[in-house]
Amino acid sequence: MPELKRFKLINKIEGISYLILLFIAMPMKYMFDIPVATKIAGMAHGLLVFAFIYQIFEAKKEANLTWEEMGKYTILSLIPFGSFYTDSLLAKKITAA
Repeated sequence: MPELKRFKLINKIEGISYLILLFIAMPMKYMFDIPVATKIAGMAHGLLVFAFIYQIFEAKKEANLTWEEMGKYTILSLIPFGSFYTDSLLAKKITAA
């Protein structure tokens, strides 16, 4: 699988894990007093963040991403639902290549 497509996949999975952490696990912790929800979701999300960072550098090597693109994709990953915008940008970049 080309690195840019792999990055697109990791980006989507990491974005979904972020939403699960924010909108499912955190309410479970604070509204229903189930702290284990954030421990599990937080650990999974943390591992996916490391995968995201690794994969963005691999995509940079193969697909010649610019530092500006890398910065934009990283900032978008910090915004809820931002990874879905990144997904659309990556889809355009993949089809253009």
